[in-house]
Amino acid sequence: MHPGFVSRRAFLGAGVAWSSALVAGEAFKRQGPPRLRLSLAAYSFGAQFAPGKDGAPPSMDMFRFIDFCARHGCEGAELTSYYFPDPLSDDYLARVRRHAFLAGVSVSGTAVGNTFTRPPGPERDRELASVRTWIARAAILGAPHIRVFAGDARGTTLAEAKRRTIEALEEMGELAGRHGIFLGVENHGGIVAEASDLLDIVRAVRSPWVGINLDIGNFNTADPYADLARCAPHAVNVQYKGLMRPRGAPAAVPTDLPRVVKLLRDAGYQGWFVLEYEMPDDPWKKVPSMLAEMASAIRS
Repeated sequence: MHPGFVSRRAFLGAGVAWSSALVAGEAFKRQGPPRLRLSLAAYSFGAQFAPGKDGAPPSMDMFRFIDFCARHGCEGAELTSYYFPDPLSDDYLARVRRHAFLAGVSVSGTAVGNTFTRPPGPERDRELASVRTWIARAAILGAPHIRVFAGDARGTTLAEAKRRTIEALEEMGELAGRHGIFLGVENHGGIVAEASDLLDIVRAVRSPWVGINLDIGNFNTADPYADLARCAPHAVNVQYKGLMRPRGAPAAVPTDLPRVVKLLRDAGYQGWFVLEYEMPDDPWKKVPSMLAEMASAIRS
């Protein structure tokens, strides 16, 4: 535990009343009716952010992506870290934030690729340093949420991999909380492929700034909808793909969008509902129609 970090038990033991929304390890208790806000992840245009054939410039950048979100009725834009220029300056981040504000689009969050299950050593240090860097960058962007990964248990036990992840999330959660930023652990396979293991980790983390980035398409389990419902009370961000891969199914199947919206509302979820498009069809054509479907489901 880092200096200055107060555990939930010590904090409550001191007689200080936390808001119910700030109790570490417990499901978030939200005020008012459920509300879903439409956003789009830059990941949906991953290929378009890359240079074209023969070195042609990318057909998408963060400024054009924000404009796309504005044209298609998105309240938010999730600015995936992978698609920012390298090297990346604070001035560029500030210009992106300004552009989003003038477009009437909120930066709903960002997302990093990390592994918290590494053992102590240089590799783990680099993983933690990368997340620290993006916490600082998210603060400049005005992003309230960062999607993080856990990792896998290669070379160790599941219990030890969980312990390393919990330790990292407590440290990173403390830093993120100083900036008012949530960290959402995604159900992204590895040690969080099962809902029970993901919930074990999130409930054990002694930080009120850590929750779940609930990816609707990522539970390859026997009953994905039941697992999503179990995790939804801990969600700080929700990503929607349009496809699911239940265990034993010969291929991906379409997601029941009204059922997903209902289970989120049943959980009292209030927050971003982000399209993260991964289908093979052209995103320029398919993403607008999917956003319209999501907007309709939110309104119904």
